[in-house]
Amino acid sequence: MKVLDLQCRHGHAFEGWFASHDAFEEQRAAGLVACPICGDTSVAKLLSAPRLNLSGARAPDIPSAPANAVTTPDSPEARWMRAVREVMAKTEDVGDRFADEARRMHYGETAERGIRGQATREQTEALLDEGIPVLPLPLPAALKETLQ
Repeated sequence: MKVLDLQCRHGHAFEGWFASHDAFEEQRAAGLVACPICGDTSVAKLLSAPRLNLSGARAPDIPSAPANAVTTPDSPEARWMRAVREVMAKTEDVGDRFADEARRMHYGETAERGIRGQATREQTEALLDEGIPVLPLPLPAALKETLQ
């Protein structure tokens, strides 16, 4: 199994796992390798340090990090992905009925709740003109499908 450090043309770095280097090249050429942030299929392999499996090798004595140390990346992309995942977890997807559902809640025809869905530019502008607050939230392709 090859673990490769990859980057899209927009500078988003991510990791990909492939059976071999040839498998990576075949999938990239077929447009199957895409950035999980923006969905860009123009992906390049970054230089990375090799990982050597040495039987009987002993790990160096390195002091462990403090228990309260933050070890997760805190890049703007990572923070944005966490925020989008939280919005998705706490809202109901009403699909293309978004404008109608937002109006029904605004005018008290149904209970208020967090919703998300699709609306055209015209529908969004009409909602805003009626005083109904909406916020466009572009979702990366990776969040629109089940992650494994």
